[in-house]
Order: sequence, then C-alpha cells, then structure tokens
Amino acid sequence: MDVQLKKGVLEICVLSAMLSEETYGYELIKKISPYIDVSESTLYPILRRLETGGFVRVRSAEHNGRLRKYYSITADGRQKIKDFLADWSDIVKIYDFIEGECNDEKGIS
Repeated sequence: MDVQLKKGVLEICVLSAMLSEETYGYELIKKISPYIDVSESTLYPILRRLETGGFVRVRSAEHNGRLRKYYSITADGRQKIKDFLADWSDIVKIYDFIEGECNDEKGIS
C-alpha cells in the first residue's frame, strides 16, 4: 500500500479506536493490529500529530507505579473521521472504475 495513503488511513484507524473510550498506546496497537500493521514507532508520532492538530486530548495518570498517557478523541477528531468517510466513498468510486477498466478486454494481464 502507498505510504501516504496508509498514513492517512492509519490516523483514522487510531481515531476510530478511541470512539468508545479513552485508551493508551499499547491498547490502541492491540485494537488496530488485526486490520493494519502498526508498531509503537509508527503509532506514537501519529498520536503526537493528532494531539498537535487538536484531534485527540492527552492526560497522564499513574498506572502500576508508572506514568501512562491516555488518549481520547475530540469533536474535531470525530469530524475528521466523518470527513474521511465522505472522501472514502469517492475513492471507492475511483477504485470501482479502475477495477472495471482492468477487467474488461483492454485490461491488464
């Protein structure tokens, strides 16, 4: 998958994983990993970008004697998901066109 496309999709996956509850990094990885490959080195820069953009809120709390960051989605983050879904329907239309062209007689082998 194209790196830029994957990056955008991954941001939306991270936001979507926060829709039902506040969560932390390792839990996000567990939620997302069955659908798209994500590591800590990929996740944390995304979380920082989302925080800087105002799409997530972060709070720190002690857990088992260590400080843990908890992330929750903001109203802007929810809007970002809605915008993505609206754009994605256009991408699906383009995909359907490309697939149709590739499957007819002049398609690729």
